[in-house]
Amino acid sequence: MTRFFTCIAIILLFTNCKKEDAGAAKNGETLDSATIITPAIVKDNERKIAIDTAQLSVFKSQLLVNFYKSSGYETVWGNLKKRQFVLFQLEKAEDYGLNPADYHVKKLQDFEKKISELNDKQLIAYDLNLTMNFQKFLLHLYKGKLDPKKLYTDWELKAKSFNVNEVLITAFNDDNLETALLKSQPKTYTYQKLINALKLINTFPEDSVHRIQSADKIVLNDTNSEVIKIKKRLRFWKDLPKSESLSAVYNQKTFDAVKKFQSRHGLISDGVVGKGTVAALNYSKEKRKHQIIANLERWRWYTDEFTGNYLIINIPDYSLQVVEEKDTVLSRNVIVGTNKRRTPILTSTLKTIVFNPTWTVPPTILKEDVVPSMQKNRNYLAKKNITIYDKTGTVVDPQDWNENNPHAYRYVQKPGRSNSLGLMKILFPNNHSVYLHDTNHRGSFDRQNRSMSSGCVRIENPLDLAEHLLNDAKNWSTEKIDSLIVTEKTTGVRITKKYELYQWYWTAWSEPNQLQFRPDIYNLDADLYAKLRN
Repeated sequence: MTRFFTCIAIILLFTNCKKEDAGAAKNGETLDSATIITPAIVKDNERKIAIDTAQLSVFKSQLLVNFYKSSGYETVWGNLKKRQFVLFQLEKAEDYGLNPADYHVKKLQDFEKKISELNDKQLIAYDLNLTMNFQKFLLHLYKGKLDPKKLYTDWELKAKSFNVNEVLITAFNDDNLETALLKSQPKTYTYQKLINALKLINTFPEDSVHRIQSADKIVLNDTNSEVIKIKKRLRFWKDLPKSESLSAVYNQKTFDAVKKFQSRHGLISDGVVGKGTVAALNYSKEKRKHQIIANLERWRWYTDEFTGNYLIINIPDYSLQVVEEKDTVLSRNVIVGTNKRRTPILTSTLKTIVFNPTWTVPPTILKEDVVPSMQKNRNYLAKKNITIYDKTGTVVDPQDWNENNPHAYRYVQKPGRSNSLGLMKILFPNNHSVYLHDTNHRGSFDRQNRSMSSGCVRIENPLDLAEHLLNDAKNWSTEKIDSLIVTEKTTGVRITKKYELYQWYWTAWSEPNQLQFRPDIYNLDADLYAKLRN
């Protein structure tokens, strides 16, 4: 199966669904419709049994009907080798972060054990159940078990279409069912690293170290009884050699091991054991495994093929990367939304860079920040260079502002370095009124926790990024951009080179032989895992 995990270049076979069968939709199937023509099944030289359509209709699955229409309504799994392959894959569904119980593995195994004793009706039941559960398994591999649109209101992802019958029947006819697995799985690099992370964490023994209780900071050369537990956790995760003594002294080797651990968990790598480091150390192996499984599910929701040029933002990692033709050409630290005002997950296309932007106060900030502050001090907005306009565009004196009808006005901040959007913003189509932008709090990028914005993504050193995206040394060089910034004139420039934006959320992956985790800043992992295993 090694080549299964390493084969990334297989092209997916799929067709778009024009309509869904009513019975399929009722059962939660977003599957190929009855109008899609699938290949005829080339049956093996094994005994075949005609299927009673009444027995087929019990499953209420148009997907299953379409499959057996291609077989002339006869059983297809007479070949032992093919049955064993399917059973083996379903049995080890956990290797992909999926749950074997979702595919009724025990029931299928019972059928297989008694296959020589089964009558025709029972053989048909086995055949139908084997097909239906393998179809479900392949669909889960391709686009996940759950639908993010039903889980979240701030996830804006394009639906993924997949003609599972075409993939399955083609592999069946080629006598190579492994290709169905290859074509059903995401080919993205991070997904492969998550599969590897799951394999890697399964090599760790069960952990039995007690929770670390220390609330105080522990620094180099300190003596603290909790250091013994810290060393045990570091030894468990292989950041500290097992040869290191379990004394209460926080020595240099432990200090170096903590820095390594901190780096793997997206923490400031300073060797100081504070609350953030203690919280990460207190994660159990099982909880980390659940986190990996939750992230595998997310990556099945995301697009499977990146465009040639794109920006990818990992929200919990506070990072942005510019990738061109599979090469990372720029990296930036970013600031993202707070848990209360989350940065939405979306896929879009960059359209315009606006230099010296104005900023119009959005409804949420108006309600939660501006109105309460204005009620206390009518000069609050004037101090922030924000002008109030009525519906006719007339400037309103703060003393004449009607606090009982604040939505009757527009609140616009003038351009400049103190503008909340900073010196530039990048626009892209989305339903959440968010964009990428500079900030007037430029020292915040050194912070460990950068979940601070109201939903938009703030970028470190954004003018360099703007120059790169515009890719026009004649008209938009550093000097030209700087001279425009000085004027404080609002200017929009279209981005002519196509860049997709992938603004996503993942908290786990692996580097070679090293697990990587990030703080689950929106508290999504545990809840998603629970729903996956429900």
